[in-house]
Amino acid sequence: MAQNQNVQEQSEIRYLTPPSVDIKKKKYCRFKKAGIKYIDYKDPEFLKKFLNEQGKILPRRITGTSLKFQRRVAQAVKRARHLALLPYVTDMMK
Repeated sequence: MAQNQNVQEQSEIRYLTPPSVDIKKKKYCRFKKAGIKYIDYKDPEFLKKFLNEQGKILPRRITGTSLKFQRRVAQAVKRARHLALLPYVTDMMK
């Protein structure tokens, strides 16, 4: 029985390849890079890039948008929702 238990412990722990450490790309603000000054709330296809599947606004830490433009994106999404260009809540938007 002790031998069987020892075999189970060995089978649970296996390392075929060393754990890979992904090199993260530097996040950047796409608005600053492209020189966009105004975010149009009447363009729902562009604003969908900043929403997840449930229709929630993605945070800055995921999109890499600067604070100034994240506020503008949030305001544009809220305006588009108010005009029914974007849904407030959805199951699978993308």
